[in-house]
Amino acid sequence: MSRQSVIIVGGGLGGLSTGCYAQMNGYRSRIFEMHEIPGGCCTAWDKGSFTFDCCVSWLLGNGPGNEMHQIWLELGALQGKEMRHFDVFNIVRARDGRAVYFYSDPDRLQAHLLEISPADARLIRDFCNGLRRFRKLLSVYPFLKPVGLMSTFERWRMLASFAPYFNLIRKSIGTLMTDYSARFRDPLLREAFNFILYEKHAAFPVLPFYFQLAAHANGSAGVPEGGSLGLAESIERRYRGLGGEIDYNAKVEEVLVEDDRAVGVRLSDGREFRADIVVSACDGHTTTMKLLGGRYLTDTHRELYTSTIDEPGNIFPGYFALFLGLDRPFPDGEPCTTHLLEEEVAAQLTGIRHPSINVQFRSSHYPELAPAGKTIVYATYFCDIAPWRELATGPEQATRIRKGEPRHTLSVRRGVDYYAAKRRVKDAIVDFLDGRYPGLKDSVVVRDISTPLTQVRYTGNYNGTVLGWQPFVDGGETMEKVIKKHGPRLPGLQNFYLSGVWATTGGLIRAAAAGRQVMQFVCRDDGKEFTASIDDSAPEPTHLVIPVGSGSARTGDLHQSEALM
Repeated sequence: MSRQSVIIVGGGLGGLSTGCYAQMNGYRSRIFEMHEIPGGCCTAWDKGSFTFDCCVSWLLGNGPGNEMHQIWLELGALQGKEMRHFDVFNIVRARDGRAVYFYSDPDRLQAHLLEISPADARLIRDFCNGLRRFRKLLSVYPFLKPVGLMSTFERWRMLASFAPYFNLIRKSIGTLMTDYSARFRDPLLREAFNFILYEKHAAFPVLPFYFQLAAHANGSAGVPEGGSLGLAESIERRYRGLGGEIDYNAKVEEVLVEDDRAVGVRLSDGREFRADIVVSACDGHTTTMKLLGGRYLTDTHRELYTSTIDEPGNIFPGYFALFLGLDRPFPDGEPCTTHLLEEEVAAQLTGIRHPSINVQFRSSHYPELAPAGKTIVYATYFCDIAPWRELATGPEQATRIRKGEPRHTLSVRRGVDYYAAKRRVKDAIVDFLDGRYPGLKDSVVVRDISTPLTQVRYTGNYNGTVLGWQPFVDGGETMEKVIKKHGPRLPGLQNFYLSGVWATTGGLIRAAAAGRQVMQFVCRDDGKEFTASIDDSAPEPTHLVIPVGSGSARTGDLHQSEALM
């Protein structure tokens, strides 16, 4: 019998994408999401008259010239919106106040770095030449079709397209950025290069730094009008427009299995729903160890989810996030700056991985999320969950009835010590920012705080991680090998598939691509030709460049921006 219906666990971007492509290919799909809104980690919420957006600081593929962009257009994520692009990807400001402006344009970046350290001219030119070449490489980077489904001809064609860049890829993937940056003579550059991507990614080689900067330089790593929740809601509209169904406040407790076949799901309220196919696009550990009870795991899968996942550095850490709503503009507030901290400041920040915080004057990215004449600040740092768990009491998630319906993401009481720690971190960050931006402390009218335990409560993600497996380390590398060998499936269990960030290695575009690719496997298994189409129900996105320059940002000054060519 042909398979016709699909249940999808999780309404994050991976689940929404899976649902869209299921509908495009003639399947009847239904998503079950435990939250009240779509998006998972890609979300925002209102606090007073402000909207606090906690996800998209750059969106890979939000501009043309690459396969990533096609996926977003197929999902209806960008149409009818303004894409905003900054000429500086990130600023890294040292403890002494000196700053490195990481322009994504290699010519501007090279000139700026040479002004800082003429003695590092050879290494600066080497990095910027690599960035120039990587801008061309992005057009051939494959996202539309998984390698495991490519024909021999398609694989050879892909390899041929990479051939001119072989040495660039080999060198940049074989050298850790920590080692590369150590070659600089200037101590500012030596440290700053590690923080290009906002945080210090100690296991990252040079390649992902090239990838992000090149996409940004090509006008394909800006931010979309409406922010993170707006992005998720656009994809949800596309999904519903294709005929898909989505149930909120619906927490899946078990994948139903009969005769080694996934046949449906059971919700926390005891209701059961049946389908020909079940796709899990939620937390990987929850999927394998709880929803399936640890069954159908190969030795490699079991090691991943019982051992590797707890080894340091194998999954992305969570974040501590502080939002501030300010009652006046701060024209000197830069869109995005990583501040390197003195040890005594960092010591006050519970769970901090590296002595730095990333500070965004978020209303530069999304002026529509703040009232006119007011400012949103978003300060974050990579954060371990263990110190917060030691301080907290009570359950990490709890289901309660509100207005006659179960709610699975409502706040839980965590105890006096936990809340005291949140206040201490908040006060330390506000004091630090007030020293850099005088008057900021007195301008705060609204605030909100998120720890890795907050992430667990809202999404169920393991240890509060936002992106799942890290690439370039054992966890991510092993997961990719397993996917190439078995596809997004578990051997021995039929009609079950994996999607979202746990079936790839991090990032919104990879979550969206995972939804496309899992449905390609489903269509292959059903003997159907996969099909996808761009959403033409709304106008194509428009693009603006917002100059940051070498001084203060033009906060929210979009009317002076230049059209992106």
